[in-house]
Amino acid sequence: MSLIYIGQQITIYGGIFIFITGSSGNLMSILVFSSVRNYRTTPCTFYFLIASIFNIIYLANNLISRIVSTGYGIDLTKTSLSWCKLRVYIGNSVTLISLSCSCLATIDQFFVTSRNANRRRFSNIKLTYRILLIISLISCLHGIPILLFYNISSITKTCIDTNPGYAIYTPIYGTAVLCFIPVIIMIIFGYLTYYNINSIRILTEQQADRQLIRMILSQAISAFITFIPYGINIAYSQITSNISKDPYRLNIESFISMMTTLLSYIYYAVCLLIVCKIVKEFIFRQIVTYF
Repeated sequence: MSLIYIGQQITIYGGIFIFITGSSGNLMSILVFSSVRNYRTTPCTFYFLIASIFNIIYLANNLISRIVSTGYGIDLTKTSLSWCKLRVYIGNSVTLISLSCSCLATIDQFFVTSRNANRRRFSNIKLTYRILLIISLISCLHGIPILLFYNISSITKTCIDTNPGYAIYTPIYGTAVLCFIPVIIMIIFGYLTYYNINSIRILTEQQADRQLIRMILSQAISAFITFIPYGINIAYSQITSNISKDPYRLNIESFISMMTTLLSYIYYAVCLLIVCKIVKEFIFRQIVTYF
């Protein structure tokens, strides 16, 4: 049994599990965060709400097509130029928005837990709306070169970037902006938030929701575990792209690539474990209020 076959089977069944749990978790997040007015008007939970929406789009756009391509050999990006461009464009745009929301939620909790009143003022819903609008516009505009440069190769019959300059930029962007920078931001501001709450003996409900802080810290840890291996693999592939490799090494690298890619999808699904705590807390509060 070859490594490639094992990787394909893990991608198929692991991918299906990740998609089901991830979609369920994100839908639960959307339901909880949109049904409670206090959550809709709190910057941190509003960031989570928007991130959950784009997480579902990302899983549907990227993960399903990967499962179908790996399991059944059906890859529409090889036959449809429109889908070749749109799949990459949508995946690129929604990833940037989702990760930006996660980073902003972490930064927001740092502001909320700060002793400095001026910093706490940065946590307001009106500013959140403006920031999200700007990020959405930047994300959509940033993906325009994908629509221009991606094409179906006449030689390999695969969807690839046909512009040499953009082909150099893409892995750098994928490694830095979509892997390492978000992880660094989440870890730094997650730590600063943790430091803030430990330096203040009593936190009122208005100052910080401890449940949200747990979500922030859990998210930072999951980002580190899922994105760092993926980013390292992208960097390694780029560095060794011009090195001659034997079939055995190619099989190992292909297997590692499949595993790290699948691992990166877990980040967009891990919210199921996090949101369950919020749902329990929400139900408990509703019961206490009712009685």
